[in-house]
Amino acid sequence: MSEIVKYKRYLDLQLPAGQSAFLWGPRKTGKSTYLKSHFPDSVRYDLLETDLYLRLTKQPHLLREEILALPENERRLPIIIDEVQKIPELLDEVHWLIENAGISFILCGSSARKLKRGAANLLGGRAWRFTFYPLVYPEIPGFELLRALNSGLIPSHYLQEDARRSLRAYWQDYLTEEIQAEGLVRNLGAFTRFLDALAFSHGELINFSSIARESSIDSKTVKEYYQIMIDTLAGYFIYPYKKQRKRDIIMSMPKFYLFDVGAANSLLKRRISELKGHDAGKAFEHFILMELMAYKGLNELDFDITFWRTKSGLEVDFILGDAEVAIEVKIGDKIDKSDLKGLIAFTEEYQPKHSIVVSTVPKARKIALEEANGAAITVLPWQDFLEQLRKKKLAG
Repeated sequence: MSEIVKYKRYLDLQLPAGQSAFLWGPRKTGKSTYLKSHFPDSVRYDLLETDLYLRLTKQPHLLREEILALPENERRLPIIIDEVQKIPELLDEVHWLIENAGISFILCGSSARKLKRGAANLLGGRAWRFTFYPLVYPEIPGFELLRALNSGLIPSHYLQEDARRSLRAYWQDYLTEEIQAEGLVRNLGAFTRFLDALAFSHGELINFSSIARESSIDSKTVKEYYQIMIDTLAGYFIYPYKKQRKRDIIMSMPKFYLFDVGAANSLLKRRISELKGHDAGKAFEHFILMELMAYKGLNELDFDITFWRTKSGLEVDFILGDAEVAIEVKIGDKIDKSDLKGLIAFTEEYQPKHSIVVSTVPKARKIALEEANGAAITVLPWQDFLEQLRKKKLAG
């Protein structure tokens, strides 16, 4: 696949005159490229430039003085500050320029943790928040599922036939530039051991004590490390669905997923050769969750994504909203009722509007549930499911 492919990103960052925004997203997902393309005439401060970083670290007020000296036509456009988390003090200058000079900004970064921890000025609601994600299915011409499950959906990684070396470099850069350079942890070795332990529980119920033992750190530190991963947008918790009816369900243990299936593969040392088997199934489940998370965030929709699991082992991968949609993800071209005990049990108890199996079957079909008042489970090819999601036919 050619390196010159340009993706039409789904995010529509439209700002009224005078409105500022934060644009947060994981490293290398394409934030800077997007902003250069959509705001080509805006003045841009890239804090990855060492000389600029040092100059503004020493004298943050220079930002205000330089912007006030810009020609009027350049001051009318949003000023872009890339990697804004590197110099929290700049936000005081940004605040002053918004309030006193009517300047608007797009403040771009991969983590607000350093800003929050340092009690930085987060502009008190004066800036809208947008989130950038890895590529999603509608953005990729000629989408290849097996490529996505192996390489992930960071733009430069998806293009590669074998992204393993790039993915290893991604985690090395994350550790040295995001974690160590920003001073987010004191002991980089302990955090690295935590990442190794995290890999083995990826997408499973989290046992903080077990991970603490495996990584030789205490449970409190493990929870703090997970929060660092979330704050740096490297992953997210999925919590259990808590409305209890008949069954004894698990209500306290979340699952954790990394932000990208390729990034997870790198930590797991996982390579998928065909669309079958346990590893392919877990990666496929992760991919569908990525699409759900991006769909929710890019469309600014307000519904929870949870999972359901009983203490007897019945489980549904994803529940959207208040049991409006129940989703089970299955890889394989044959889906039988015997494979869907969890989804059938959930449908009987909660009667969701849609009970769906997202799978690699070639054609859609319906499985009637006589014991659930005529309800049915819809088995969908993954492409059909993502098209319905894109058209907002399922949630939101």
